[in-house]
Amino acid sequence: MFVVFYQNIKDYPTEKFRRLTGVLPATFALMCDALRTQRTHSSGRGRPPFLSLEDRLLMTLMYLREYRTFEHIGETYGVSEATVCRTIRQVESVLIQDKRFHLPGKKALLQSDTVFEVILIDATESPCERPKKNSISTTAARRNDTLKKPR
Repeated sequence: MFVVFYQNIKDYPTEKFRRLTGVLPATFALMCDALRTQRTHSSGRGRPPFLSLEDRLLMTLMYLREYRTFEHIGETYGVSEATVCRTIRQVESVLIQDKRFHLPGKKALLQSDTVFEVILIDATESPCERPKKNSISTTAARRNDTLKKPR
């Protein structure tokens, strides 16, 4: 089984790295820098994290990109479901606090001369067409046709 650790994908071409993680390698490096400057784990206290900083960020990006369950991500990385939840929450909070990853606000977008092209994709679930069940298509077994238990 191929586990997606940072050591395995760090030398991928830019486009393949972006398709796998959802961000460019330069953005990934900025995110790692933000996590390094912010203390995500209290130094000197408790057990050190099982995964490297890059792997924890990669785990978070995997969750945000693929919406896999914590249990599946934990199986992939060899950690518990609670560890995955805690790690993702810590990484997300650090990245939200960093100003480099904020989107411009509504006022800034309205004041700029940039023209945005927006494409919306409807990804709602639609019902499948399946044959209806009715009494004609199903045959009920008669009581006389069923086998009885031998005594």
